[in-house]
Amino acid sequence: MKTLAAVLVETGKPLVLAEIEIPALKPGQVLVEIAYSGACHTQVLEARGLRGEDRWVPHCLGHEGTGRVLEIGPEVTKVKPDQQVIMSWIKGSGMEAGGTVYSWEGKYVNSGGVTTFARIAVASENRLMPLTEGLDMRQGIMLGCALPTGMGAVINSGAAQAGESVVVFGVGGVGTSAVFGAIAADCTPIIAVDINPSKLALAAKSGATHTIDASTTDVAEAIKAICPNGVDLAVEATGVPEVMAQAIDAVRAQGGRAVVLGNAAEGKTLTISPKIFNAGKSLIGSWGGDSQPDRDTPRYAALMSNGRIDVEPILSSPYRLADINNALDDLEAGRIGRPLIDMSLD
Repeated sequence: MKTLAAVLVETGKPLVLAEIEIPALKPGQVLVEIAYSGACHTQVLEARGLRGEDRWVPHCLGHEGTGRVLEIGPEVTKVKPDQQVIMSWIKGSGMEAGGTVYSWEGKYVNSGGVTTFARIAVASENRLMPLTEGLDMRQGIMLGCALPTGMGAVINSGAAQAGESVVVFGVGGVGTSAVFGAIAADCTPIIAVDINPSKLALAAKSGATHTIDASTTDVAEAIKAICPNGVDLAVEATGVPEVMAQAIDAVRAQGGRAVVLGNAAEGKTLTISPKIFNAGKSLIGSWGGDSQPDRDTPRYAALMSNGRIDVEPILSSPYRLADINNALDDLEAGRIGRPLIDMSLD
C-alpha cells in the first residue's frame, strides 16, 4: 500500500510530496487514515534546519492530527479498527513501537513514532488516544499538541491556583491554549502579550482580560500597571530568548513562576541574572505542558465540548496537503493561529 506524504528531503528547502510505500505493521503499531493534521513551530524549525543537524532526512513530519484506524498491529489493545483517534507526539499509555521506515523510489524515508503530514501513516500505539465521542475531528487536532502544551503549562507545570494572575507571552496556538488553561484554573487577571494585533484580538476573544502590544508598549511597565508586584505565573510561548527573560522578570518575588514553552533556534542562548533565584522566583521547563494524555485529554476535551473554551477561531481555513509549504509559511509569518490541513481536499 502507498500513501501521499509531505517529506523533508533537505533542510531549508520546501517539503516534497511523495508516494511512499507503507511497510507491514510491527507489534505496537497502528495504521491510521488521517483526516486532519495541524502544525506548529517545531515543524517550521525542523523544515528550516533551525534545530541543528538533521541526521534523519529524508523523513516525514507532523506530530498532531486526527484520523480513523485502518489496521492494528500485533499486541495493540488501546484502539481498534474504524475507531476515531487523536494523534500526538506526547506519549501516553500503550506500547512504544518506535519509528517507521517507508520506501520511496529506492530510498528509505524515516518517520518517528507519529507523523501526520500524510494521507495514511503508521503510528506507535502510545501516540494515540481515542477521540472523545461527539468531538469534531477538525477541532480534535488541538488535542494533539497545542491544548496539552499550553493548558498543561498553566495547570500542570505552573500549578496555577484560582485567583492567581497569569501573563502569556506569545498568543499563537499554544499561547492561546495557555489562556484557556488560565480560564480553566479560574485565574485572573489573564494578560496576553504579542506583537501581532490580530493575535491579541483573538486572545481577548478567547478570554484574556488584558492585552499588551509589545511592538508599541513597554511591556514591563504595562504589566506593572496591572499587577504592581508582578504576576504569579508567566508562560512564554515565543521561542525568543529575550522574551523568556522578560517572562521571569514579570513574575513576583517569593513564589512567582515562569514556564518556558517556546522552542528557540539552535545556537540561541538565554541570559538571566542569578538574582531571580535569590528573589524566590522559579524558572520552569515544560515537556508538552507536562500533560499525561490518558489523564488530561478527557478533561481538555470536556472543556471543548461544554463550550468553556472555543478553539474554532484559532484554526485556519483548510489547506490541501499539496499546500503544506504555504501552511508552514503562513504559520511562520504569524498570519494564522494553527494551520488545518484537510486530507480530503485534492
